[in-house]
Parts: sequence; C-alpha cells; structure tokens
Amino acid sequence: MAKSKITADVIRQERIAGGIYSMWIKAGEIASQARAGQFISVYTRDSSRLLPRPISICEIDREHQSIRIVYRIAGAGTEEFSAYKAGDPIDILGPLGNGFPEIAPEKSAFLIGGGIGIPPLLELAKELNCKKTAVLGYRDSQMFLKEEFEAYADVIIATEDGSAGTKGNVLDAVWENSLKTDTDGRMGTKPADVILACGPTPMLRALKAYAAEQKMECWLSLEERMACGIGACLACVCRSKEIDEHSHVRNKRICKDGPVFAAEEVEL
Repeated sequence: MAKSKITADVIRQERIAGGIYSMWIKAGEIASQARAGQFISVYTRDSSRLLPRPISICEIDREHQSIRIVYRIAGAGTEEFSAYKAGDPIDILGPLGNGFPEIAPEKSAFLIGGGIGIPPLLELAKELNCKKTAVLGYRDSQMFLKEEFEAYADVIIATEDGSAGTKGNVLDAVWENSLKTDTDGRMGTKPADVILACGPTPMLRALKAYAAEQKMECWLSLEERMACGIGACLACVCRSKEIDEHSHVRNKRICKDGPVFAAEEVEL
C-alpha cells in the first residue's frame, strides 16, 4: 500500500477529556487508503524536532477524504498539535503499518482497549460485520469515545478507580461480565472467538495469556516509541518467534511489520 507525505488541513479539533484531543484532518488519498489499526506520522513545525509523532487513526471518512486522530498530550510535540485550529496546515505521512485483519461474519469479537489504546478500535468497531463487544479500560470517569462505541458494539467499562463499570482492568471486566446474568436470565458476556486489542504492554501480555487459556484467536496492536515510522531505523522492535528478514534476529519492527500482530508472533 502506497504511503504519502502531504500537507493536510485541520478540519476541527476539540478536547474530549483531560489532556486528550480529537482532531479531524482533510487527508486526501491517505483517507482513501487507510485501514483500521494503521497510523500516521505527524510532523511538528519546530525544526529542532526532526522526528514525527506516530498517532493511530481513530476514524476514517472516505467519502469526505478525512481521518480522525485522538491523542494524549505527552510532550512538546503533541502539545503543539493541541493548539491547532480549523484551517491550519498539518504535515502528515501515511497510512503506515499493518492494520487489523478481517473477521468472518459468523464469528464474535472482543475489541479490548486500554487508555489511549482505545481510539484505534473505533474504526474497527465500525467496519467489522460480526457480533462484537467493546471492553474499554479507563483511569477514571472521563470515558472518552464511549458513546461513539455504543453506536457499533455492546460496551463494557472498566475503571481503575471504580468510578464506572468494573473496578480494575479490562480483563477484570471480562471475567466479571462472564458471570453475570441479565434480567431475562441469559448469561452475559462469554469468551468470544477473537480478541482484537490495543493498549499498554502489561494489558496485552495478560490478554495474550487469557486468549491462549481460552483457545481464542488474538491480535494485538503494540504501543512503542517510534523514530522513522517506516521500518528503516530499527528503533521500535519487539521480540518475535521468527527471525526478521531485515535485521536477521528475532525481532519485529512495530512500525513496519505491525503495529498489529498475531499474539503468538511476538513475545511481550
């Protein structure tokens, strides 16, 4: 798939939670080619910051050639982006990486996201044509994107502070809801056929073990600091079962070979 570096235009931007921003970008061919689970590299205007910031694609509007990114302020670069207004130019490169696989309509899927790993699952929820349950993990009651997910999937919430949903992490929420019955006496959430997840490494490690125990297909989108974003610099590697053709060691380049991997491909 071709990738392009373009000067795009900001359509609109808003803060949707503490330190978390949603930006729609008029992205031309990038929007036409993008898939759920891919990302873009966003360049700052400060010439002293040579490396772009990788940000996952949250939504794709192919009809209007636009994409949405949802990101957390994590440093000077993302703080700069948060000040952009409608009509401002923004330099981006994409679409980058490999997205989530297609899932057969007869299967059921858990879409499991933790923190800023939640946004890339929204486009996936829109595109999947199967039964799906979104399990979303937050720190507290600032549950960004929750209502958007509810339009496309059943939603289960976990919060670290217990302010909403299950107190604990996403796996706690999965276990809790698997034991509940609804008002009609039917069982609640049961293990699905497939897990598609994005979030911090400890969460992904736990989900990989859970999927193996439950004999579930599992796909993980890894979070990692990146440099070039195109697989040339080997700054974002993870341990893999197979020997990488590029580096000739048991590594995978998250930006190029991922960010989405089958769980059994990678060591966490």
